Amino acid sequence: MQHTLRNLLLLALLLGFNQCDKTPANAVLEPYDETSLENNGGAWKTYVLANGSELSVAAPEAAGSATYSAELADLKNKMAAATGEQKDAARFWGSNAVLRWHEIARELAAEYNAAPKSNPDGTYSAPDANNPTAYPRFPFANPPYAARALALLAVAQYDALVTTWNYKFQYNRLAPYKNDASIQPLIPANDLPSYPSEDAVIAYASSEVLKFLFPGEKEFLSGRAEEHTESRLWAGANVQSDLDAGEALGKLVAERIIAYAKADKMGMANNQPGVAQLRADATARGITTQWTSLDLPARPPMLPFFFNVKTWNFDQATMIANRPAPPPAVGSAEFETAINELRDMSKNRTREQFRIASFWADGTGTYTPPGHWNRKAAELIYDKQLNELRSARVMALVNTAMHDAGVACWDTKYFYLYPRPTEMDRTIETSTGIPNFPAYTSGHSTFSGAGAEVLSYLFPDKSAELQNMAKEASESRIYGCIHYRFDSEVGLTSGKQVGQYAVQRAQTDGGE
Repeated sequence: MQHTLRNLLLLALLLGFNQCDKTPANAVLEPYDETSLENNGGAWKTYVLANGSELSVAAPEAAGSATYSAELADLKNKMAAATGEQKDAARFWGSNAVLRWHEIARELAAEYNAAPKSNPDGTYSAPDANNPTAYPRFPFANPPYAARALALLAVAQYDALVTTWNYKFQYNRLAPYKNDASIQPLIPANDLPSYPSEDAVIAYASSEVLKFLFPGEKEFLSGRAEEHTESRLWAGANVQSDLDAGEALGKLVAERIIAYAKADKMGMANNQPGVAQLRADATARGITTQWTSLDLPARPPMLPFFFNVKTWNFDQATMIANRPAPPPAVGSAEFETAINELRDMSKNRTREQFRIASFWADGTGTYTPPGHWNRKAAELIYDKQLNELRSARVMALVNTAMHDAGVACWDTKYFYLYPRPTEMDRTIETSTGIPNFPAYTSGHSTFSGAGAEVLSYLFPDKSAELQNMAKEASESRIYGCIHYRFDSEVGLTSGKQVGQYAVQRAQTDGGE
């Protein structure tokens, strides 16, 4: 039954529809020519690996060898026997595999973005990574979890492809159709060396990391990786030894990324017993009016120690130094101005404001604000028809920035423990659900500020559009009466500052 459902998901992706009707439809992607080879890509700066040559890949058989000739003959037999469905799969995976695996990750994030319901005794059970398919399923893919997951996936793909490019140009064995003119590939040909296969590397680096992040989906993800890899044979793009080397390399990189993830302090992010100390510390700083859950029964706060999770583009000392200044004191004139705006908004919200609040809601059952910006990055990559290495670089830069934005935002939230508008005035009516964590600063604004800042640097011709999107996403939380205006404005500024650290990395990573 699960396998059937997953096949339906693949079909939905192929047709360009999103499995969850609360999220925008994925664009239909077609294979395109990759004209830029990035000959020096193997020297680009990596994230977790020391460099693109840290992991070794054995030399392949020469293109003129008997072994390679036998591989070509086997490839032609597989192409001749390929079914219509297999040929469709070859074109599906041939339309930028980096983006295809991010589609899958977003769909999983949406599927798992469901907060546990309360037990009869008024308590809430936490998802259990050791029993991921039992209710409540692990993980609860809330915005911080989704941001971290997308960043880990992106880094795995990027580090794996930098390594792949290093060995591609070291060994320089061209694709089968360059060595045998009788082979007519199903996807656009290019001059990129084929060993090791970048698609096999992506398939196994991606699937292994996602199996770690979504352990209840191992069968589905293994199936997608196997199909992705085999599709290169049906497409005429690789011989088996290209794929074998790529699979081995992808798994090695995934092991390194998973080891990093196991030590990044995410395992302590849901430390509920520690919340009492957070509150006591805030009280000692003079913060006496503090956020509390309005859920009935009261729900434990979402990932109260996510701010301790390791960041990618700056250290914790830098994060604390850049922490936003305190919000207006409850009851101050500035506070009263902000809450009066929301009182009026809840009664006189326009149709357009309601539309914006709904479009950017990105709540339960969606792939969250980080997923929203992840998808925008994918659209820009496809529009520019970037090759897979450069696509992975874009995804790593923007997704690590959004992860860092989440960590920084959660630091601010649980440092100030600022109450939601609806706590201070129960007559304020929201147009979306009320998140179960403090108000200041707005997570949507911080994620969006970071995402737009990085993408504006990478796609400068789209900067005005991206900055307007971020502003609209930020204001959407005011229109929904979820946040005060200062939550959104300060969050947007903080997010842009976070994004600049990723931009600084981009300026020195070798990919300019």
